[in-house]
Amino acid sequence: MSDQDPLVIFTPSGKRGRVPRGTPVLQAARKLGVDLDSVCGGRGICSKCQVTPAFGDFPKHGVHVEPQALSDWNAVEERYDRVRGLKEGRRLGCQACIEGDVVIDVPAESQVHRQVIRKRADTRALHMNPAVKLCYVEVAEPDMHEPSGDFERLSQALQAQWGIEGVTADLSLLAGLQQVLRKGGWKVTVALHRDHTGAAPRILQLWPGLHEGGIFGLAVDLGSTTIAAHLTDLDTGEVRASSGLMNPQIRFGEDLMSRVSYVMMNPGGTEEMRDAVRRALATLAAELIAEAGLAPEQVLDVVVVCNPVMHHLLLGLDPTELGQAPFALAVSEALSLPAAKLGLDTINPRARVYLLPCIAGHVGADAAAVALSEAPERSEDLALIIDVGTNAELLLGNRTRVLACSSPTGPAFEGAQISSGQRAAPGAIESVEIDPVTKEPRFRVIGCDLWSDDPGFAEATAASGVTGICGSGIIEALAEMRMAGLMDGSGLIGSAEQTGTARSRPEGRTHAYLLHDGSAEGGPVITVTQGDVRAIQLAKSALYAGARLLMDEMGVDHVDRVVLAGAFGAHISAKHAMVLGMIPDVPLEKVTSAGNAAGTGARIALCDTAARAAIEANVRRITKIETAIAPAFQAHFVAANAIPHASDPFPELRRIAPLPEVSFNTGGGDGGGRGGRRRRRG
Repeated sequence: MSDQDPLVIFTPSGKRGRVPRGTPVLQAARKLGVDLDSVCGGRGICSKCQVTPAFGDFPKHGVHVEPQALSDWNAVEERYDRVRGLKEGRRLGCQACIEGDVVIDVPAESQVHRQVIRKRADTRALHMNPAVKLCYVEVAEPDMHEPSGDFERLSQALQAQWGIEGVTADLSLLAGLQQVLRKGGWKVTVALHRDHTGAAPRILQLWPGLHEGGIFGLAVDLGSTTIAAHLTDLDTGEVRASSGLMNPQIRFGEDLMSRVSYVMMNPGGTEEMRDAVRRALATLAAELIAEAGLAPEQVLDVVVVCNPVMHHLLLGLDPTELGQAPFALAVSEALSLPAAKLGLDTINPRARVYLLPCIAGHVGADAAAVALSEAPERSEDLALIIDVGTNAELLLGNRTRVLACSSPTGPAFEGAQISSGQRAAPGAIESVEIDPVTKEPRFRVIGCDLWSDDPGFAEATAASGVTGICGSGIIEALAEMRMAGLMDGSGLIGSAEQTGTARSRPEGRTHAYLLHDGSAEGGPVITVTQGDVRAIQLAKSALYAGARLLMDEMGVDHVDRVVLAGAFGAHISAKHAMVLGMIPDVPLEKVTSAGNAAGTGARIALCDTAARAAIEANVRRITKIETAIAPAFQAHFVAANAIPHASDPFPELRRIAPLPEVSFNTGGGDGGGRGGRRRRRG
């Protein structure tokens, strides 16, 4: 295959490769192991292979995509669009052919194995003091002898019966006011919005008579990779429905700086990404409302937490300044906006949206939500809280002081940029064990509780197959390889002769470890390559270096406990994370998971206006450390490249995990992190 053949890059999987010109997208997807559905044999009937091509400059992928990168619509697509309709920008993968370098997004509904969004709501008790409450009132009927408007008499009733003064209402509510009052016999239920700022109370919705169907809000964790939302009862705090989807902006770049670059190089890029994420939020809201069996008018409040780049793109603000020092935000304070202004047209049009404040240019409202959920400022001991994602946010603090920073870990921890990597979905390897004597692996996949060497595993996974390896799986695989002596302290994978197993296979100048060979059944060959190790080393080094910067600022060499937040933190093994040197050395029992702490913080803010006031005040007291300009960051980063670390001793880890003293760098070095020359050639 020629290097001049078009390069095709699939998102969100990140899989890429060159294919001959004229190759149908569906065929390219199958060749590259991309999860793209089809049941009609490529005849353009089933519509399951719909894809969305993206055009413009993609610095992250190193390509410029011309509009001619795919073939023109053919008769099959035109007929399908005429009869059944294709969403704007969509193509049929079985009909569109690749003619040039192209970036192609596979939407969730076109994936055989749907993404598992691991951002579930926890069950903690919440203090209920929501911004929206119901008030039942009896309104005086109109009197010719004492003329006044219906709204004025409604306002008087609220003042007399509830002590609420100075209410306001949008014109859209006034348009239906008289009908509702008369239908209810002058008895109505008012949904009233009163926040923590002292702004005038606002009527959001009216129901005739006594409304007993409840009112609800959405707590949204808007991540750069995934979007999760929890539909919450504003009376009880109960989560009625939770769901998530992939952030469609991923086709513009997997990491945040790639999206900033896209805006800089593509006129209208801000609006493209704004519209994409707003449509996704509206879709997610509609799905949750339908699942809970509610009416859109019942959803009256929304809280959104997100990182600074996502914050700006959701609002339609140019994020360019966030890509360069001094990383200035257009606005950092908390915002309260009408839902309609953000394109949320699938909920009550008068609903309010509250965005938590951002801490700094690279530490956003999601980190503020984690601080609200975990409250490090109330901790007696020194706690390091790590929210692991495409961009990791870290908080270090106790009652004395709280510090914050972000580290550019990239998407490797989520399975991207990994040779056999994929997002979390049924069939993805999520747990790995390697026998230190035989060097033989066994694993578990998402959707099955059996290990691969257990009886019945093949039958239990027949539907999903073994499709790839997700973030938690690659972390465990590398840590197990280190403990089994298959990989040395510099991250170098040994040869078959050095490791004593034929599973170490040559791959160019380096070696790869064979984890699973499904080729006999038509499945993938899943290996851990030297490139995979390097991707994880870069990510974990950035994470650990950020933690060390905070510890330096605090003047300590140790922390008392580590809290892993985020969907990734909820599924990663603390032992394996420590073997790789992702987190500082502490006793394993001092490493806990906070689940989706950002989502929990969003729910707290949704259910309690006092919490909104508290986090707005707290954010101003948090000290921000900027990793991008800190002189010590690079030194910490380089030392953290070793596994677990070039100089930090990790005594707690060495009590529980074997770390063989092996070195596979034939050019010299001791396996402790000075094998960099060989690694770079890999």
